[in-house]
Amino acid sequence: MNWLNLIAKGVFSGTIIVLASEIAKRSAIFGALIVSIPIVSIMSLTWLYNDTKDVIEVADFAESILWLVLPSTLLFILLPYLLRNGWSFENSMFIGILATVIAYAIGIYFASNYAGIS
Repeated sequence: MNWLNLIAKGVFSGTIIVLASEIAKRSAIFGALIVSIPIVSIMSLTWLYNDTKDVIEVADFAESILWLVLPSTLLFILLPYLLRNGWSFENSMFIGILATVIAYAIGIYFASNYAGIS
């Protein structure tokens, strides 16, 4: 993969993040819509296919993503709950990320040991 391709992917990905955060300043629901669309997954799946042309590798990757979607929701459950109950942003974010990392570890364990995903 050449540097220009990597830079283009980075600029495109960064643009989506900036766009979502700017839209969220005006409308939380529309900013959330942009980030809730699995755009990173879609881009990654597309780039993986374009780079490898291996549909089995893409299918394995998509299935692996599915196993980790549920643990990723933990942050979005805990963060608003903690913030609305008087926790600081920093502490709420830390607890949410920590809980999500633990949930990811559990999800990876189950995916690799019971679903045969590597």
